Amino acid sequence: MLFLPTIVLAVLQLFLSVLLVRVYVHTKDKTQVLLLLLITISLTIWTIINTTLLIDISSSEKIPTLDLINKFGFFLGAISTVQIYNFSYYFPVLIEKSTYQKWLIYLLFALSLAAFAEPFSGHHTYNTETGIADYTVGSLYLLYVFFLIFNMYHLIKTSALSVKGNIENKKKVKLIVWGLLATAVHGLLFIVILPLILGESNTLYVIGYIAPVFFVYTTVYSLLKRQLFDFRTVAIRATIYVFTTVITALIYVIIAFLFKRLLLPDLQLSFSQLGSNISLTVVLVLLYPNIKKIFDKFTSRLFFRDSYDSQILLDRLNQTLVANVVLESLLDKSAKVLQDNIKNDFCTFHIRETSYFPSRIISSKNKNPEIIDMDDLEICATKIHRRVYSAEAQTDEDNDKLLNRILKKNNIEVMARLVTTLDYDVKGIGYIFMGQKRSGSLYSTDDLKIIEIIASELVIAIENALRYEEIEQFNVTLQKKIDDATKELKESNEKLKALDEAKDEFVSMASHQLRTPLTSIKGYISMVLEGDAGKISDTQAKMLGQAFFSSQRMVYLISDLLNVSRLKTGKFVIESKPVYLPDIVESEVKQLVEGANAKNLTLTFAKPKEFATMNLDEMKLRQVIMNFTDNAIYYTPSGGKITVALKETPKSVEFTVRDNGIGVPKEQQHKLFVKFYRADNARKARPDGTGLGLFMAKKVIIAQGGSMIFESAEGKGSTFGFSFPKEKLLVTETSQAQSK
Repeated sequence: MLFLPTIVLAVLQLFLSVLLVRVYVHTKDKTQVLLLLLITISLTIWTIINTTLLIDISSSEKIPTLDLINKFGFFLGAISTVQIYNFSYYFPVLIEKSTYQKWLIYLLFALSLAAFAEPFSGHHTYNTETGIADYTVGSLYLLYVFFLIFNMYHLIKTSALSVKGNIENKKKVKLIVWGLLATAVHGLLFIVILPLILGESNTLYVIGYIAPVFFVYTTVYSLLKRQLFDFRTVAIRATIYVFTTVITALIYVIIAFLFKRLLLPDLQLSFSQLGSNISLTVVLVLLYPNIKKIFDKFTSRLFFRDSYDSQILLDRLNQTLVANVVLESLLDKSAKVLQDNIKNDFCTFHIRETSYFPSRIISSKNKNPEIIDMDDLEICATKIHRRVYSAEAQTDEDNDKLLNRILKKNNIEVMARLVTTLDYDVKGIGYIFMGQKRSGSLYSTDDLKIIEIIASELVIAIENALRYEEIEQFNVTLQKKIDDATKELKESNEKLKALDEAKDEFVSMASHQLRTPLTSIKGYISMVLEGDAGKISDTQAKMLGQAFFSSQRMVYLISDLLNVSRLKTGKFVIESKPVYLPDIVESEVKQLVEGANAKNLTLTFAKPKEFATMNLDEMKLRQVIMNFTDNAIYYTPSGGKITVALKETPKSVEFTVRDNGIGVPKEQQHKLFVKFYRADNARKARPDGTGLGLFMAKKVIIAQGGSMIFESAEGKGSTFGFSFPKEKLLVTETSQAQSK
């Protein structure tokens, strides 16, 4: 009776080990289960080993074996507490170990080996007087106890950290951690502390050796009640299996005992014989399910080759339908599922043509078969008001007979139509063709019903796959069209670039060719005006002045065209030198006075008496001044007024041309300085304009570090001009104006 509690506990621990093995196979949290399993196995062996220490030793020769068992028990006690401490880092949540914690765990596992040493585990001596072995505590026994307490302290500390602030984790860890702690405290109390105080006692040791019962109880309870590791079903099944085995074994023992007492009272059985019988019975009970499974498999192959579980078939087919959206993969895998379960020669899908694909045949065979007389088969199928048709069906209808012949010719036993409506005149999306059963038997009525259910489910899945396929092919087609259009656009763009380059080349060439004769014309007119060819009348001078002015405008226009060409080729260069702006403005305004007077316009310029000398490109700046002033003259009606101003502020130098002409519409002002752009009212007032003047003016001013000035209101006039910061362009502070 002394050993009964530990024997029961050992059985319970073995049960828990089996339970955890089953759980390990099915769960995803394998690390947690494996660590818990190792703890259980360690405690189980510890329980069994320590129980053997209670057996009385009747010979001194058995002392070395007893010492070895004792050392192993000490080692298992130490290693179990380290395993429990290590387990706290993985349950209920994974806690990342620091480098210090990792090395501490490694050190504790290594120190567990020291428990084999006699100073820790102690030793036994044979007492010749009493005939039993006496146990002597090791000199470092208290250090061993401290090692166990140290592990328990860290277990509590780590467990508290893992559940901090998490109620759900706290519920999970509460029972199992308390079970581990109760096991450790109970063992320390009855195996270590009380024997030191009260003296050695087998009763105390037996009570101490059942310490793992707390761990076993809380772990099993957590598995079943708290759904530890989230696999309650697996745990319950394993529990039922183990208890069924145990109960069966107990029933056998009781029946055998009663049978012996009642029918064979004189039969003598030793304890070892009884134990052997019980052990053999337990083994047979454990092996019975596997033996039955093998026997069932053999008999099924022999007598039930065609049998299959229709629910398993539908479940596997549904999994295939859910997991696949590509038609080829969907039908290929579905065909294999049907062939494997129904056990026929082949399963073939015939899908009618779609917008993007011709008709297709997809089979469970490696090579897709061809269906002979497919057109006649479709005609016959639409006249048969059934979704599933067997070639073995007995009929007197001519249409059915023709269909039977076509199916037999193609070795087809069953045909199922893939239709979505009860109007069977509709061709539907295709067919399922099935070959003969491998057993040679015919398709039963239940088989045909299952196939009809399968056909109904497949129709929806195939239609979804076809829609997905159409969308995918539409995207491919659309992408091809986009690529073709992009290619055409690139080719057109290259042609436009070539034309633009040809145009620029022509403009550049024409400008160079025009500049020379224009310069010559302008020079000769200037000479005539200055009297080099003799005295001229006032009327002649006036006419020649207009000709000179027009030729000057043409020179500026050609310069603009050349500058545009230079901008394209990167040859546009600013050639800065010291200039005196008042003289330049005055010179350009004088050339335009005659034109302004001819239009009955008032053109005024108040030349500053003092002004800074600036570092600018004179020729390009003259073009800008001429352009702004000339535009004001052209776009100001008769009787209007144009004011040219040049002023110096503390921070900048500003030039403006203000008029009261036609102005620029507000909605078109943002495009005004774009190349070749002209406002609508400007095109009406001056159809021969180019739209280059303002574009080049902005380029010239910006290139020299200046900024544009522009204000306008339609019908009220405009202000065009530019400004330069003094700190960047000022060469001398002031300079006296030069009179001419």
